[in-house]
Amino acid sequence: MPIPPNAFTDRTLVISGASRGIGLAIGLAAAQRGANVVLLAKTDQPHPRLPGTVHTAAAEIEAAGGKALAVVGDVRREEDVQRAVDAAVQRFGGVDVCVNNASAIATEPTERLSAKKFDLMQDINSRGTFLLTKACLPHLRGSANPHVLTIAPPINMNPYWLGVHPSYTLSKYAMTLLSLGWAAEFADAGIAVNCLWPETYIATSAVTNLADGDRLAKSSRSPRIMGDAAAEILARPAADATGNCYLDAAVLTAAGGYDLADYGGGDAPIRDLFLD
Repeated sequence: MPIPPNAFTDRTLVISGASRGIGLAIGLAAAQRGANVVLLAKTDQPHPRLPGTVHTAAAEIEAAGGKALAVVGDVRREEDVQRAVDAAVQRFGGVDVCVNNASAIATEPTERLSAKKFDLMQDINSRGTFLLTKACLPHLRGSANPHVLTIAPPINMNPYWLGVHPSYTLSKYAMTLLSLGWAAEFADAGIAVNCLWPETYIATSAVTNLADGDRLAKSSRSPRIMGDAAAEILARPAADATGNCYLDAAVLTAAGGYDLADYGGGDAPIRDLFLD
């Protein structure tokens, strides 16, 4: 059954890329259950093509019943990441959950992909995941139920996924490999490390800003499904949930008490990348 409404009381999450979309949905799901949420994101001022800022996201967290702290920063910059973690400790006394959500995507064929976009994906996706997790680790060691959750796919060696956009695939699989490696590295410390990936397209700006975004959004589920699935994972004892690559729908189906139709997407939502 769904987790209790106070499951995250006095627990502190640090989430990267949290001003909108999946990152904000995870923050809201935790806030509705009593969490403190530290949001690290670059969007200080409104963007012409993207909804919200880190400040409006913090206001939504507070309205949902949680406590929020907005930190303007770039997950690629070690000093910004450390500043966000230090602020979490100063404001809330520690860090219980690290959520590696920030991600960049570029799916152009190799001959058309610029080196700048290649570097951006590797820097945000793999370097950012490394930096935030590393900065949180000393504080996770002091948590009663420490978790790291990375928004990254199960590794699928189907040649299609290796060949359709190799550079993006490299960056996302790097996030997965780091997380699975950390699950083994920190098993003795009792720190759970898992990945979570959507079974279907999610109606975020990454989808709606595509040329046919309105059509795709109708066959995409709400970011809320990722928020609820993340909350289910993060509410589990760390010892019972580590080293996994979860799919959102499978998590909620196993938990029971959720109706996937409530998240939209119609009768045949579009299956997400990396899933056969």
